[in-house]
Amino acid sequence: MADLPQYKQIYEALRKQIANGTYAPGDLLPSEHALCNEYGVARLTVRRALSQLVSHGIVIRHQGKGSIVKGTPKGVGLLSLVGTTSALEQSDLSTLIISQPEFRDWTEAFAFPIEPNEEVAGCIYFERLRLIDGVPVFFDITMLPNIDLPRFMEYELENRSLFDLLRSRYEIVVTGGIQQLYAIRADKRLRQYLNVRSGYPILQLNRKIETSRPGFHIYSQLFCDTQKYGLIGTF
Repeated sequence: MADLPQYKQIYEALRKQIANGTYAPGDLLPSEHALCNEYGVARLTVRRALSQLVSHGIVIRHQGKGSIVKGTPKGVGLLSLVGTTSALEQSDLSTLIISQPEFRDWTEAFAFPIEPNEEVAGCIYFERLRLIDGVPVFFDITMLPNIDLPRFMEYELENRSLFDLLRSRYEIVVTGGIQQLYAIRADKRLRQYLNVRSGYPILQLNRKIETSRPGFHIYSQLFCDTQKYGLIGTF
């Protein structure tokens, strides 16, 4: 994180402290003066970090009181994989890149109409496989509009959160979305990636995810083996 601008480093540090409960909803963050001393930066830098927390709905600025914690946004579009308590606590989630990011043209994304500005820009396409304790659980395809994402192809996506990357590097935050759910049978590709038999039942999710950047959506298609793991989350 040291290569990020100073205000982003402060934003990420405060966001992490709010997420882990160091600062709970309703708590006051340290004053601008205290944050300047703690991080050794100018007040303008601290104010920029706090403004970003406000714009992302994590903090509320109250005249005369300071910065009040609202809480980190829920994992919109992020599905948690849970089975038994022991599996949840001891599981090791890993990500493999099946298809490296590449530039493509597009006219639609998983039955969702794309925005005109997104169609003109083209997309960045990649595929990933998620494993728990080495067992493949879901396979996903992601399409991002190729709009103001400098050096995106240089970043490592294996065992890394795409949403965290978009937030920390490009100030793009997930805010909501639409998803469609289908029950399907595993085809040849899914049998190979998820290591299941022919005709095995698979849950398919098509998603158009809204973000804090106007005219920029994340499009994804997710295939899940729910035999051992249930899917929970908010959207």
